[in-house]
Amino acid sequence: MRILVVEDEETIADIIATKLRREKYEVDTSYDGEDGLYKALSNIYDLIILDIMLPKINGLEILKEIKKNGISANIILLTAKSLLDDKLKGFDMGADDYLTKPFHIEELIARVNVQLRNMGNAKTKNILEYSDLSLNIRTSILTCKCTNESINIPYREFLLLEYFMNNKEQIISKEQIYNKVWGIDTDYESNNLEAYLSFLRKKIKIIGSKVNIKAVRNLGYKMEE
Repeated sequence: MRILVVEDEETIADIIATKLRREKYEVDTSYDGEDGLYKALSNIYDLIILDIMLPKINGLEILKEIKKNGISANIILLTAKSLLDDKLKGFDMGADDYLTKPFHIEELIARVNVQLRNMGNAKTKNILEYSDLSLNIRTSILTCKCTNESINIPYREFLLLEYFMNNKEQIISKEQIYNKVWGIDTDYESNNLEAYLSFLRKKIKIIGSKVNIKAVRNLGYKMEE
């Protein structure tokens, strides 16, 4: 799961990011509204923690743009404002939760976990399935239902596989994959992706699955039977 923290108080943003990474989430940070909006609209995040009082573009304007562009990420608003009207306005605009500053970091983490455990969202199911493949999100075990063979998927390959299984039979560009799996600000080498895809394809083949991750020339990659 990838989370974006948009918070102009860098110390607070970094504390939140550090705690979330300890919870095994992938986390990016933005310290102003302009950068936060740019990252949010990349549509690579499962959840966005969004401060309302931001320089350049405020959090409610970002929320408005997120919803207008059909971004499906869950939104937790952070603000020093505690008035009921402010909270209701945030919910009316599509926020999923609201936390008033100052707050305990443990409460924020608990709220993040609740949002990402919502079983109505296919991204957060404990088991992802495609064709004859079954991926256990909690254990990182990939199983072929036809052969009943299983294999453990290492961390980075797991992030790749999870992304493909959540977007099965769709063409995904290299840029989308890099942003989702490595992070939007991460420097990368193009051969890194090819290497990880090669490792992943071999593991899928080892357990006897008929699924493949196919390169689509000049476009990206696609998971298919």
